Amino acid sequence: MPNPQHNPEPLASLIARRFESRDGQLLVGNVPIEEIAARYGTPLYVYSHDVMQCVWERLRNALPARCSVFYSIKANPNRAILQFFLERGSGLEVASGGELQRALQAGCPPQNILFAGPGKTDDELRFALRVGIREIHVESLAEAERLNSLCLAAGTTADIALRINPAAEAQGGAMRMGGKPAPFGIDEEQLDGVLDRVVQMSHLQIVGIHLFSGTQILQHEILLTQHRKAIALAKHVAQRVGRPLQTVDFGGGLGIPYFSHESPLDIDAFSAGLNALLGELQREPLFDGTEFILEPGRFLVGEAGLYVARVLEVKRSRGKTFVILDGGMHHHLAASGNLGQTIKRNYPVALLNKLNDEPSGSFDVVGPLCTPLDLLARKVSLPQPEPGDLFGVFQSGAYGRSASPLGFLSHPAPPEVLIRDGQTELICRRGDVSGNTATECTQELTTTESQPRFN
Repeated sequence: MPNPQHNPEPLASLIARRFESRDGQLLVGNVPIEEIAARYGTPLYVYSHDVMQCVWERLRNALPARCSVFYSIKANPNRAILQFFLERGSGLEVASGGELQRALQAGCPPQNILFAGPGKTDDELRFALRVGIREIHVESLAEAERLNSLCLAAGTTADIALRINPAAEAQGGAMRMGGKPAPFGIDEEQLDGVLDRVVQMSHLQIVGIHLFSGTQILQHEILLTQHRKAIALAKHVAQRVGRPLQTVDFGGGLGIPYFSHESPLDIDAFSAGLNALLGELQREPLFDGTEFILEPGRFLVGEAGLYVARVLEVKRSRGKTFVILDGGMHHHLAASGNLGQTIKRNYPVALLNKLNDEPSGSFDVVGPLCTPLDLLARKVSLPQPEPGDLFGVFQSGAYGRSASPLGFLSHPAPPEVLIRDGQTELICRRGDVSGNTATECTQELTTTESQPRFN
């Protein structure tokens, strides 16, 4: 396993791998960042079509033919992003009725949709049954009982996968979701009892299992351990139901490096291990025809996105220098550390118009909100900031805009811009200043220019 400490220049490495620069200015898809910011205003999110394409091809080529990809909408639900993956043969994984609606509006066939989540309402389940999605991932016996009753009332049956909370030996990642008390899935030690009940439910058909033990995993060994565990559980379930399962869903979990001590996931090693693991099943009758599913989200879009804000002011206060931006945690909660970080660590950040300039000191970079939580970077080394400079937060394609409190202090929600073939495309308008009626993200726009920031 590579030593994560041997990653001294994560930002320089990221820019070299995913972007370009000219005369000290960042280019996204060969378009200068100043040009993008001038056209659409700041703050804003910018996504690179080229980066998404590169990552998609890298992952798809690394996976065995028996593996399918279902993009996890929660990472970034913009319609243009969903359509990008749909056009390349991906399915979609949803975790709410709203995400299911977004998937359908993006043109996803219902049979290419999986629905997971620990708290599905009856209305959401009815919606899924009515449109006829591929699988509902059941997370408890009580949910199975509710779903069976809803199917009975509707005169239909549902294909389901049982989401299993595995034992602790199959854990890892920055955010563990299994192997401990959790709202997610059926505890492994309760599985047989739940199976005994569910196989008796006349309107449910067990067609698969689903494991999602953790997220933001950068060690391929951990992923392969989890996938081996999923296969063992799938074999057990297939034996109990007396037939091969149609699907084994490994979940997501593939991570990207955010911080200086992290290194990228070794996709080649992951590919070799997964091919070997599935190769062991070629003569196993209980896996005859089984499709293996991965649900990446962050891995596919994280590196393609950039949050851009403009420097408003640089001020000194009792020996510390603050860089004040026109955007902050209300647009990018994760970068502020308030979306699950125990210890605040800086995302890769830079002054996007001064990439060649030498650092001049240490700065705290803050947003415009009246709260000390509005801190996008602490004690970060930067060239001398000046009003008008563009500050960028990299690795912002996932869990950015849609995972942030956009209505907080009623600043307008930032627009989203996709760069494709050297052209800019507005894929989400700037939100209303009230924060109450932020315009729906859509590609069906009447203009490619930015909307006014204030009414």
